[in-house]
Amino acid sequence: MKWPRHYISVLDLAPGEMKRVIDLGLSMKRNYYRGKRSMDILRDRSFAVFFEKPSTRTRVSFDVAIRQLGGHPVILYASELQLARGETVADTARVLSRYVDGIIARVKKHAHLEEMARYSSVPVINALSDREHPVQVLGDLMTIKEKLGSLEGARIAFLGDGTDNVLYSLLLAAAALGLEIRVAAPQRFWPEEDVLSKARQLASESGAVIRLTEDPVEAVRGANVVYTDVWVSMGREEEAGERLRLMNPYQVNTELLENVGGSYIFMHCLPAHRGQEVTDEVIDGPNSVVWDQAENRLHIQKALLYYLYTRREEKK
Repeated sequence: MKWPRHYISVLDLAPGEMKRVIDLGLSMKRNYYRGKRSMDILRDRSFAVFFEKPSTRTRVSFDVAIRQLGGHPVILYASELQLARGETVADTARVLSRYVDGIIARVKKHAHLEEMARYSSVPVINALSDREHPVQVLGDLMTIKEKLGSLEGARIAFLGDGTDNVLYSLLLAAAALGLEIRVAAPQRFWPEEDVLSKARQLASESGAVIRLTEDPVEAVRGANVVYTDVWVSMGREEEAGERLRLMNPYQVNTELLENVGGSYIFMHCLPAHRGQEVTDEVIDGPNSVVWDQAENRLHIQKALLYYLYTRREEKK
């Protein structure tokens, strides 16, 4: 395995690797509830956990994951570092990688994450960028397998913002794994062509089905996973008025879900803007798995760290 092994895009794991990490996450979750919460595979390792954006789930789940694997997280905010005074991303990466064994970064610009990876001598993990949210989607796939019993046969309907960073990772992962994914969004907010082109290329090899539509009813009909996210992501507040107006028909509510026509699970990566992209009745309803989905971030991130660092040792 090439070292450092970065995880910047969901595609930095091959399909078989994604499946192994998902199965490892499920195993770690079972052990967690059997009382086996700690391992020492990261003993004496330290990690810089860097934030340019606010965070609840990402910060807490990575902090706890690292500690449960025996490591030490160092939580850093951009405003506290010399980045705030003009130090370059490259220089910051060079310095941090002399101190720590890994960098986990939640950034505003995906390009900064790529630059960090170029100059870091330790693994860099994408904890969210404006382009992708790959650790979230690994946890989402783990949740789908946990709830449906298998990823095979998953039919995912994503409603709302087709330019969403979570959707981009989900679209690429689904295409690589041979799943069916339908995106219902206003055409003004369909996925960018480069992401869509890559997903379609992967789908031609895996047998995945990718559908884009402006009709939310068409998207949810026959789906067994219904997924949504906020309509106005961090950094896109200037588009809020247009987004709320155009995406209002894509709200996930009980009326829309009557068109599913079978059993399904509802997913949301959180935080949710209740009354906008989803109603209280849905997110708090019997088909909602959002709280398990949020918890699974802890287990899948432990599995990812375990995989990256133990695989390195195996290759020595």
